[in-house]
Amino acid sequence: MTAVPHRTPTTVAPAAARRPRQAAAPLLGLACAALATVVWSGSFVTSRGLHDSVPPVQHAFWRWVIALLAVAPFGAREAWRRRALLRRHAGYILLASLLGVAVYNTLVNQAGLTTPAATMGMIMAASPVLMAVCERLGGVRLGARRTTGLLIACAGVALLLGGGADFSPGDLWMIAAACCFAGYSALLRRRPAGLSGTGFLFATFLTGTVLLLPAQAVSVTVQGSFHPTPGTILPLLYVGVASSALAFFAWNKAVTLIGATRAGIVYHLQPVCVALLSWAVLGETTGLPQLLSTALILGGVILGAGSRR
Repeated sequence: MTAVPHRTPTTVAPAAARRPRQAAAPLLGLACAALATVVWSGSFVTSRGLHDSVPPVQHAFWRWVIALLAVAPFGAREAWRRRALLRRHAGYILLASLLGVAVYNTLVNQAGLTTPAATMGMIMAASPVLMAVCERLGGVRLGARRTTGLLIACAGVALLLGGGADFSPGDLWMIAAACCFAGYSALLRRRPAGLSGTGFLFATFLTGTVLLLPAQAVSVTVQGSFHPTPGTILPLLYVGVASSALAFFAWNKAVTLIGATRAGIVYHLQPVCVALLSWAVLGETTGLPQLLSTALILGGVILGAGSRR
């Protein structure tokens, strides 16, 4: 009589356990993208609110010093342990730090000197189009539904921009900032394997802060240091802890889970959030074009973010 070999379900349980996590990943990615978008909306209001009290470069420099201190307890040890990996990918870390840390936020602060916060948010909402282009060039298929949602959301942004917003030199700075942010987002998918999210943030925040040191020295020499008051320190704490440490971690996680294009569609919510915040905090007016465009932006986000097809 031949014995029947005993079969153990060695692969069924792990596969079954993976399914809930795989199903939850898109929802978590969308939630992270939404969190980053809402928190970042406040940074545009802050840039505009500090335009006459903190020079743009000093605003960016102290933002990242605060962000570095906030991330250090979670990412410094990881970055040190992975220092050999970071050295091998030094060019990638340098480029990501330059685009996403040193240049992007400095351009946003420079734009805040002349451009209203609501308009800054409108222009930045065009960056998902650039993200989609970058992903498409990288071989990622967008799909008809996602492309349609992206176009509808873009129509909402176009309505906002065409609703009477006056052109200012800061608008050009914001366009350059949108290009930098799109490039940074596209780079996130190429993050070195084996480097955690907090380790990556610490490495890029540290590198970006060092890159800003020469500009910071020039700004202090030419423009003088700003006066630390509750009206300047509290906004800097917000952009350093919330808009930098928290929001960048959430955004990077979102791009890792769902890709830059899909996260970028959620990013179209930003002009709506910025318009509401700028109205509530700075007293900037919100008219009928902003209200009408909200429906288009929300519709495009729901349509495009919910499907890969």
